[in-house]
Amino acid sequence: MRILQSITLLLLWIMAIGAFAQSSSTADSFDDLLTAARQAQSKEDYVSAAGYYRRAVLLRSDIPKLWANLGLMQDATGSYSDAVTSFQKAEQLKPSLYVPNLFLGIDYLHLNRTREAIPLLLKAETLNPSDPQAPMALGRAYLSLSSLDAARGAYQRAVALDPRNSSGWYGLGIAALKEVEVNGRKLSADGANSAYAHALFAESLVRQGRFEQAKTEAQAVLAADPNFQCAHTQLGFIYLAQRQNDEAAREFGVEAHSCALADLGRARLHLDEGDNASALELLSGLWKRDAGFVWTNLPSLVDRLDAEHKDSFADFVNRQDAAGMMSSDLSALLSAGLRGLSQPARESTPAKSSEDRKTGRAPDSAAAETDARAGRYARCAGDLATKTDELGALRINANALLLLANCAYMTGDYTLSARASELEIEHPAHELAALYWSIEADEKLAFTAFSRFEQLEPDSPKTHLLLGDMYRHRQHLAEAENEYTAAAALDPHDPAPLYGLASAYSEDAKLDQALTTVKRALGMSPDDADLNLLAGEILVAQHEWPQAETHLNHCLNAAHPLKPQILPHVHVLLGQVYAQTDRPQEAISELQMGLASDEDGSVYYQLARLYARLGDKTAAQAAIVHVKELERKRRERAVLAVQDSGAAVSDIP
Repeated sequence: MRILQSITLLLLWIMAIGAFAQSSSTADSFDDLLTAARQAQSKEDYVSAAGYYRRAVLLRSDIPKLWANLGLMQDATGSYSDAVTSFQKAEQLKPSLYVPNLFLGIDYLHLNRTREAIPLLLKAETLNPSDPQAPMALGRAYLSLSSLDAARGAYQRAVALDPRNSSGWYGLGIAALKEVEVNGRKLSADGANSAYAHALFAESLVRQGRFEQAKTEAQAVLAADPNFQCAHTQLGFIYLAQRQNDEAAREFGVEAHSCALADLGRARLHLDEGDNASALELLSGLWKRDAGFVWTNLPSLVDRLDAEHKDSFADFVNRQDAAGMMSSDLSALLSAGLRGLSQPARESTPAKSSEDRKTGRAPDSAAAETDARAGRYARCAGDLATKTDELGALRINANALLLLANCAYMTGDYTLSARASELEIEHPAHELAALYWSIEADEKLAFTAFSRFEQLEPDSPKTHLLLGDMYRHRQHLAEAENEYTAAAALDPHDPAPLYGLASAYSEDAKLDQALTTVKRALGMSPDDADLNLLAGEILVAQHEWPQAETHLNHCLNAAHPLKPQILPHVHVLLGQVYAQTDRPQEAISELQMGLASDEDGSVYYQLARLYARLGDKTAAQAAIVHVKELERKRRERAVLAVQDSGAAVSDIP
């Protein structure tokens, strides 16, 4: 694809070189070589074309575009080291040429010289800002270095230039998801008991349908911070999901004048009561204040609304629209949402503030705060996002950055929200709040990016892999196995679908199939730490201790190690292996290194047995104390899980 995109430029260079050659003393031989190279290239015979260009540069080594053409042919044949030499020569002769800078950066990536690639790719992007190839390569480079904010920005520039670039959308989704993971770990480490952590956990539980436990977490938000934005309203939506409308109405009423989501909740209560006119009145008011907010939060309005009320409201909206009594854009949006259709496209750029439009100057933060309190989130974001320097960087203080992250998120501009929150993370006083908004925005960005990728490549291996991951995380294992199998069939040389399939088999208690599958994947990538860990887990479950030990040690010593948070689990598995192969002291050492992963007391229990086996009664008793404490916490979680199950059953019509 990259060669095809460069073909026009390359041919123009060939013509220019050919014209120059006519006045050369070696015109005939030089011109013949260029003609032969062009003909070979038209037949996609890049090896022959490279040979002709190689002979041509021996005759005229002072022409930078000739070196660049040679580099392109070498790149097309996978001779990246040779291509680098040719592009370097072209760049030395004329540093302002676009193609040598671009492909030199790309080929450095092929050769794992990532840090050297980035300056060249940045220069290439500056030289030709309309070509998505440079930001695409930059996205890959930054992602490999875990510079996630920069990777996300590069991929966003790429898809802005080419909205049908499926690889760009996929890369954007991966970058956003990785940022969620990194910032989630920070928030868990620095603010595990904060309102922000409880709020994120509550949202996750709602998505899983575990409403009783979600309610407990939502109440913990208010206990940690009674003024947490829209906390009462979020609790109200949990009550709605449990069909406890009186309790929901109470919570929505607390924040009726301070949280636009509360009006959305009240509109939903009206729909449940069959009062379509009151529901539409509230929605029309929200739409006038901020159409982006309604667009973004429509799923909260229609989620779990029964078919009868959906149809009734959809008919009412159509009649009001036909009579000219409401916004046609709002009508189209509501009709699509209620009928389960794709939402119409929307403009996601925040509106400029009224003062900015009148004067051409950005107002102070007071205007943004006023707009935020009034539920005019796009106006709020516009008030703040206009304050940039000559390079487009935001120039607002820490408090304003946090407000911008909030307002941009509420109006559905997740790119701007993520950008502001990442800048705000640098301010220690607001780190937890900034992490919260970054996680929220990046989750939405990832969802949007992957949805766009799926639309562009509905039957690609990556699409099936993504669907497999989603099904597996929701414990829909049969569906996950089907998706992973489809991905593996479409790309039989990629170990990733086999890893997912083996994981699904393992979770589905199909250990023999899981082991066979992971061994297939290890045949493709024998040093992969995650594959070796999965093999070790399966073999431990099958009591195949020597084989398990080999794989577990392999994953600990892999060139690309496991994530730090997974290492305690590996040590626990090794501890089990040592305990079963008569090495109690080594087992104790490994289990102690794995205590961070003990959520139910099982690791402490294994330690207690080993201490007792070695005659250390004091240490054994101390371990049992930990077992009992973790057992108590586990029982509390089990009670909540049972309550969740009861709530789920009560939701079944």
